[in-house]
Amino acid sequence: MADRATATQGLRDALGPLRDREQVAERLLESSARHSFDPDTELDWDAPEVPGKWYWPPELVSLYGTPLWRRMPEEQRMELARHEGAALASLGIWFEIILMQLLVRHIYDKPVTSAHVRYALTEIADECRHSKMFARMIRHSGAPAYPVSRLHHNLARVLKTVSTTPGSFACTLLGEEILDYMQRLTFADERVQPLVRGITRIHVVEEARHVRYAREELRRQMTTCPRWEARLTRLSSGEAARVFSIAFVNPAVYTNVGLDRREAVAQVRASDHRREVMRAGAKRLTDFLDEIGVLRGTGRRLWRSSGLLA
Repeated sequence: MADRATATQGLRDALGPLRDREQVAERLLESSARHSFDPDTELDWDAPEVPGKWYWPPELVSLYGTPLWRRMPEEQRMELARHEGAALASLGIWFEIILMQLLVRHIYDKPVTSAHVRYALTEIADECRHSKMFARMIRHSGAPAYPVSRLHHNLARVLKTVSTTPGSFACTLLGEEILDYMQRLTFADERVQPLVRGITRIHVVEEARHVRYAREELRRQMTTCPRWEARLTRLSSGEAARVFSIAFVNPAVYTNVGLDRREAVAQVRASDHRREVMRAGAKRLTDFLDEIGVLRGTGRRLWRSSGLLA
């Protein structure tokens, strides 16, 4: 009888996380049914650009508040904002393509009729629409696309191949939460072009579900994964934070608006304002990662070196 009770309790313990996972997924599916958007029809892509409005809030432009920014005429500042908006959209597409591949890997061995898998497929569909939306925004802005460096492009190949499940979700949150912070500031800012505000509104609403899904799964994984996997997740997320902080602004934007690239990069690195923007964007994430045991040891030192953790 004792053995049977132990086995029954073990079965309950095993099913508990799955039941919770299914409940979370069902709620997210209900939210998706109520609040999903088709950017092709939701946004007015034919509306002309509004003169005097920004493509990105000036306080979020990388050079804001630097000596170089103070020397720049307003037209050049606005042009830099336009190019940085295109660069962030390019980064977002790169990141979302990585995320979609990681999600497909995650559900490969999961029950195909589960709500958890159905929501993952729903999120992949969201990310497809977001990537198309960002690509269309780049073309609409008239700025070029800004691919990440060849090094970072190929490092992502390695990540997609070797990433553990908790590592995948930690990297997912890294890309989603900092951009989400900036986009929340953008869609409410009336100084910004209406199309850009509409794009960021759609992304914020739908990404809130993606963040919830990733947080719930990462918490579960860090509780149940082997010790070696937790250690690897701490290291991989710290290295991802370091790479992401470097890739966040493409230095080619400075050349394309007539600035000296070396001077601009140096001033961004020295900017207290920029450092605070990035740390503020990452704070909700780093508080969460600290709570669930990701920010420890060497991984924490890597997060500090990225500039995203105070």
